[in-house]
Amino acid sequence: MAIPDYQSMMLPLLRFIGDGKEHSLRESIDALADQFALSDEERRYMLPSGQQTTFDNRAGWARTYMKKAGLLESTRRGYFKITRRGTDVLKQNPTDIDVQFLKQFNEFLEFQTAHRNNAEVTNGEDVVDEAQTPEEEIEAAYQKVRQGLATELLQTIKTLSPTFFERLVIDLLVKMGYGGTRTDAGEAIGRSGDGGIDGIIKEDRLGLDAVYMQAKRWEGSVGRPEIQKFAGALQGQRARKGIFITTSTFTQEADEYVSRIDSKIVLIDGGRLAQLMIDYNVGVTSTALYELKRVDSDYFTEE
Repeated sequence: MAIPDYQSMMLPLLRFIGDGKEHSLRESIDALADQFALSDEERRYMLPSGQQTTFDNRAGWARTYMKKAGLLESTRRGYFKITRRGTDVLKQNPTDIDVQFLKQFNEFLEFQTAHRNNAEVTNGEDVVDEAQTPEEEIEAAYQKVRQGLATELLQTIKTLSPTFFERLVIDLLVKMGYGGTRTDAGEAIGRSGDGGIDGIIKEDRLGLDAVYMQAKRWEGSVGRPEIQKFAGALQGQRARKGIFITTSTFTQEADEYVSRIDSKIVLIDGGRLAQLMIDYNVGVTSTALYELKRVDSDYFTEE
């Protein structure tokens, strides 16, 4: 099944802690995952930032929202239990608990108003999406900005001269740790021109292995024949590793071909090229940095 949203977790979580005992967040998350019959893959699925699993994040916010509504309370660091109000809610036998349900409690309305006002100050309009946790809202906005930047980067790359594109590829590979020094990579790329090979770069700064490369600005999709030609060139050099970079895309046949041959060939299309440039700060510059912070529970622990 799909990973449930945080609102769908509220009632199951409240029922789980409805025994009046103290429970840890980790224990509660594991119990919810079992109740929703999540697969191992779904339990490990990460937010785009890679800092937390999606299910843990949503379960954590289900707890936070019900705390704000007074349905449960923290007992000590990492532990909580149901409140009298929470017990009364369970006695009503609700079919579900969501944000709309929690709005009957003044404490939650005050919390939500503050959250909504922060969104308005940041964005100039009310953009709170009650289907997402706050982290998911931030990450969705970030991914939207990132995708727009990638599109703009790719459009710019396609207008470059072959020489500048070659230099861009060198800069990226060096930033990724390939090619030895910038000078080494610059001398190696564009020197071979042998049977579909544009350059030979070091796999690391010590030059323990070589990676053969082809980098081409392309209009249409790159098909299997071009990749076969490149693979043949690698065999002619007794090479084991190759990188084929293009500004366009690869056909399915090209992808299937490299998955079946002995040589290790990595295909980097225009979309992935732009994403790598963003990751390694090639051709982009930072305009703003934001930090997500949470309460440091260790700081508030009394001896």
